[in-house]
Amino acid sequence: MPKLHDCLGSNTHERNKTLNTLNDREVSTKSVYLAFRNGQLILPLENEKPASALAQFVHNQFRSLILDKHFACLAAQAALKQGAYRFGLYPEIGSHEATVELSEALHTFVLEQPSLGSGFTTFIASFVAPTATDEEHFERLLWLQLQRLHDMDHVCWDSLVSSDPQDPRFSFSFAGRAFFVVGLHSNSTRWTRRFAWPTLVFNAHKQFEQLRQKGLFERFQQKIRGRDQMLQGSINPNLANFGELTDARQYSGRPVEEAWRCPFRVRQTQEKDSYCG
Repeated sequence: MPKLHDCLGSNTHERNKTLNTLNDREVSTKSVYLAFRNGQLILPLENEKPASALAQFVHNQFRSLILDKHFACLAAQAALKQGAYRFGLYPEIGSHEATVELSEALHTFVLEQPSLGSGFTTFIASFVAPTATDEEHFERLLWLQLQRLHDMDHVCWDSLVSSDPQDPRFSFSFAGRAFFVVGLHSNSTRWTRRFAWPTLVFNAHKQFEQLRQKGLFERFQQKIRGRDQMLQGSINPNLANFGELTDARQYSGRPVEEAWRCPFRVRQTQEKDSYCG
C-alpha cells in the first residue's frame, strides 16, 4: 500500500485524512508523482523510492531557475522554498500516455494540496518532448495538452471561475480545482519562461483570491512586475488583472494578438449543466 508519510504536512488530522483518502484510491504505478524532501526527489506514493536520474536532472534545473534571486514570480519561489509543490516528468506533451499519467497526478495533487501547509502550492509538469520550434508551436502544444486533460476530467468545473475561455473570469479547471497555468519552453521570448523542457505549472487560482481578500494582491503583483521589468526591461504585454481579460491569454507566455481566440473547447455536458459552469 503506498504511503505519503510526513510529506503531507504537519497537521496530524489533515495528514491522516488525506493519507486514508489516497490509500483508498487506486493510484497507477505508472503515474509519476514526485515530492522534494530532505534534499531528495522521491515518489511518495511508491514507498519513497528515488526518482529517475532524468527526473532528478530536470527537476534540479527547474529549481535553479525558479530560486534564482532575479526570478520574477514570488509565488513560485515561495512554493519551492516551502516544499509545497509536486513535480512530474512525462512523455511527449499532449500524447495519450502523458495525459493519462498527468491526469492521475493532478487528481492526487488536488487531494493532497490542503495538507501541504502553505498558502502557495503548485504542481509542475515537465515533458521529455518535443522541443518547441517557436512560441506558436508551444502554444498549440499547451492547449492540446489542456484540452486532452479536460476531455478526461469528469469533475464539474470549479464554480469560482468561468469555463468560457473568452470570459474575463476564465481559469482552467481540473478535478474541480481552478488553476492559473504557466507555460515554459526553450524558445520563449520571456526570459523567466525560458526552460529547456516544455513545462506546465499549475498554480491554484484560490491562492491569488486569498491575497486579494487580505488586500495584499496589488503589492504582490507590483513586486513581480518590478522584478520582470528589472530583468528584461519590460513586463509581459499579456498581463492583466483577473476579471479584465481572460487568463487564457497569459498561459503560453506568447504576446498574443488583440483578436486572439483561445482554441480550448469545454465539453458540451459542462456547458449545459449550470452547476458545472
